[in-house]
Amino acid sequence: MAGIEHYNKLIDALLQKGIQPFITLTHYDIPQELEERYGGWLSSRIQDDFSYYADICFKYFGDKVKYWTTINEPHVMAVYGYRLGSYPPARCSGIFGNCSAGDSEREPFIAAHNMILSHAAAVRIYRTKHQKRQGGMVGIALDIQWYEPFSNSSEDIAATERARSFYFNWFLDPIILGRYPKEMVQILGSNLPNFSKNDLSKLSYGLDFIGINYYTANYIKDCLYAACEHGNTWSEGSYYVTTEKDGVYIGQPTGAPWIFLYPQGMKKIVMYMRDRFNNTPLVITENGVAENDDLNTSITDTLNDIHRVNYMHSYLNSLSNAIREGADVRGYFVWSLLDNFEWLHGYRLRFGLHYVNYTNLQRIPKLSATMYKQLMYNFNIQLETHTAHN
Repeated sequence: MAGIEHYNKLIDALLQKGIQPFITLTHYDIPQELEERYGGWLSSRIQDDFSYYADICFKYFGDKVKYWTTINEPHVMAVYGYRLGSYPPARCSGIFGNCSAGDSEREPFIAAHNMILSHAAAVRIYRTKHQKRQGGMVGIALDIQWYEPFSNSSEDIAATERARSFYFNWFLDPIILGRYPKEMVQILGSNLPNFSKNDLSKLSYGLDFIGINYYTANYIKDCLYAACEHGNTWSEGSYYVTTEKDGVYIGQPTGAPWIFLYPQGMKKIVMYMRDRFNNTPLVITENGVAENDDLNTSITDTLNDIHRVNYMHSYLNSLSNAIREGADVRGYFVWSLLDNFEWLHGYRLRFGLHYVNYTNLQRIPKLSATMYKQLMYNFNIQLETHTAHN
């Protein structure tokens, strides 16, 4: 109850400031007790516990909270936790890493299966017990990189669609279409768990919106019909991911080693989602760029973050183009309000609109904090102009 009281105070404080709470139920971590009791996401027992937890949150906060995300970035949890072993619970095997336990070719799919069904169990609870009275929306947030084929060969084009299936359709297809992507079924066979009749009835509750965490893009090269020295293995989809072609990056590098400037990917991913999932409402749940303390950026340069303003401007333009072409986009979140703890990168990457001095916790607005209002104003004017013309 102390935890519930804490979040009630936080929600009330946000509402008093005119801020709509948008709650994520789980973002990478689960109670250690469930890990020890039955292996966390590897056990189907987690579905009931997740459903119970979601029910408590809906019950105590749902009158004041209208937006819910069940799981943030399940792909990261499945791949980094159970294939590569670099995130908790640090399970992997064979060529993937040196872990004390795990099975990199099977466990990611078991964990993901239980995440998908935990999402479904939470949505079912919301739909049947709370939604009619509370009137909110529930969805899931996925980390999504846009993929471009390395060449225009039919193999690379097929590999690009296969990469999308192994990356994000892995989660969205079962939730929205009631089945795993055909590319995964063909390659993985019995390594991919089955959905029972009971599972399918749970999945039929679907979602109200898809959350997209979009930052960057990659090229994809086929490894199914051609040998790749460093390509993904069969259980990952047999393709090679690269940010370079002919010595040129796919986009301008940034302070985060994995983010390259690729604003056109924002429109492309939104249109892809619109077409594949019948224009299900979308929310851009994360989009941003970082400064890197390791590159010895001075505080003056960090505060004068014109690169972030330009990044947001170009990505928002791309998003408004998608909306003008009929995509149903309901919201946009910049990552992030404040510099914060970035998982394995610790405090070195600064994604905030506000600079945080980690010694005394002083917060200083960067240029982007001021400009963000202007960017949003312009974005809305663009859309209003378009609506008026139509």
